[in-house]
Amino acid sequence: MSAVIAADNQGPGSVLSTEELVARVVGLSQDMRSHVVGAVDRMQDINRGIHLLSMNARIEAARAGAAGAGFGVVGQELTRMSENMREAASGLIRESQARGADLDAVLRMLNEDVVANRLCDLAHSAIDIVDRNLYERSCDVRWWATEPAVARCLVEHSEDAQRHASQRLGQILDSYTVYADLVVADAQGRVIANGRPMRYRSVGARVDGTDWFRAAMSTRTGSEFGFQSMHDSDLVDRQSILAYSCAVRDPQSHSRAPLGVLGILFKWRALGQTVLEQLPLSEAERVRTRACLVDAQGRILADTKPGHTAVLEFPERAALFQGRRGVISTRIGGRPVIACHAASPGFETYRTGWHALLLREEGGA
Repeated sequence: MSAVIAADNQGPGSVLSTEELVARVVGLSQDMRSHVVGAVDRMQDINRGIHLLSMNARIEAARAGAAGAGFGVVGQELTRMSENMREAASGLIRESQARGADLDAVLRMLNEDVVANRLCDLAHSAIDIVDRNLYERSCDVRWWATEPAVARCLVEHSEDAQRHASQRLGQILDSYTVYADLVVADAQGRVIANGRPMRYRSVGARVDGTDWFRAAMSTRTGSEFGFQSMHDSDLVDRQSILAYSCAVRDPQSHSRAPLGVLGILFKWRALGQTVLEQLPLSEAERVRTRACLVDAQGRILADTKPGHTAVLEFPERAALFQGRRGVISTRIGGRPVIACHAASPGFETYRTGWHALLLREEGGA
């Protein structure tokens, strides 16, 4: 975040945002113009005195006749000086107003450009953190699908094998608290084991209709995985999750047909909402700025100002999402905003394809 440490009466360690700094420079510029006007007023007062002196000198010169010729020259010179000073004062006011207006315009443009670029940088940082974190989830599911206890419970279908698989999944969950649960489903889509059976009674549930199960069952190798975007899952009491999945295959068999699927249910709010809420914005900026993570269709995945519609709609959305980053002025919910955008950059072989947006209300302080 672009900021400076204040050196005035705001107190030691006070931090000014870029906007606040530019606003202070604009204020100083306006103060300077006020001082110029005041100085010109004083010059005009002095000039009026000089003008009176020139008039008196010429009057006295006229009374004295030839003897007062010198006073006449002085009076003419004073009149010339008075006229020059009047023109200089008027020119100074015009110049200070014109240059001040130019300075204000440049500062406004600079402020808008700096703020927009910084918000785009913050949007990029947010979606990059998400991509990097979710890349690890895709690695986790492919690794844990090779767990022997998981394959065994799908081969044997015994209570002992299923209990052992549940214990192994529970041990994994003890170390990876970012997951709500891990579940094993057979090839028909019936959950036969989960890592937290005392918390979530998901054994026996049908998942054959879910995107994550069908995607995993259609994979051909262990390097592939399935995914289902943010949704509320009955498997974990309607928590908002992302589901990653991988087909489980029997390492002892020549057949590579899937025995079933391992699904890992990731706590989405713990990542998405936290990333947005921890963006380095000042309190004043937070009041005017809404941060969102959305998918390619504009469906809202995380939002610092929830309660809006489920889809973020504005006319320029499709065009904005075609670029890696960008800024537009638009209207959302009838209000004018500046939309600062960054697309998912991807990490290693993984990319969400999502977008981060910081929506700044236009106008105001």
